[in-house]
Amino acid sequence: MGLARITRVKESLGLKFACPVITVGGTNGKGSTCAFLESILLAAGYKVACHTSPHLLRFNERARMNGADVSDADLLKAFERVEQARCRLSDPPTLTYFEFTTLAIMDIFANASVDAVILEVGMGGRLDAVNIVDADCAIVTSIDLDHMAYLGNTREAIAFEKAGIFRTKAIAICADPMPPTSLINHANAIGADLWLMGKDYSFTGDQQQWGWTGRGKRFSGLGYPALRGANQLLNASAVIAALIALHDRLPVSAQDI
Repeated sequence: MGLARITRVKESLGLKFACPVITVGGTNGKGSTCAFLESILLAAGYKVACHTSPHLLRFNERARMNGADVSDADLLKAFERVEQARCRLSDPPTLTYFEFTTLAIMDIFANASVDAVILEVGMGGRLDAVNIVDADCAIVTSIDLDHMAYLGNTREAIAFEKAGIFRTKAIAICADPMPPTSLINHANAIGADLWLMGKDYSFTGDQQQWGWTGRGKRFSGLGYPALRGANQLLNASAVIAALIALHDRLPVSAQDI
């Protein structure tokens, strides 16, 4: 595993984003967190691109633009561009299925006129294909024992891999109420702007509504997500924290939430 091969093709492709990029990692809750982000930003009137995996019925589900799946034609053109970029290199590297398709989807997004890009990590974080992009905001949802053959046998080891999506001076949010020390230490070591659930932001709720508080901001009377449960409020709270932190570039109102 490593990012050297896919990074070479990315550079050959000239892949760059002109808008904020939000990367979402974690053991569970990545999909719902991406869905919350996408829904709120669309409600705020933004043009949003979202890459998630895996798909359920059609590959196109992995790439959404403004809530709609990208077309077969656009995907095929992107596949051709990635293959051409790969073949331009001396000693063209072999890419995995996920690396190749992730590059193609990113290329579609980078060439579109969008206001925000949401990228879901496939596995881990530090060495995942989406991590070739420096996220303006990175969210780690929950941290549990997953993909242990690749990520490690303890929460501490796995948390370090997931924290690999954090960047220096960029927003780093952890929704896990018991974050491993390795995640906190890594965020501090690289100088990320770390937001921790229970320390930098929190939520409260009753049977009818819930509220969010964090770093001098407060939202009350929020409707519950369609997916119910405490874990969904952890994910939704992390999304609000991300949007508050990105407010200067992607302002949203309480009505959008």
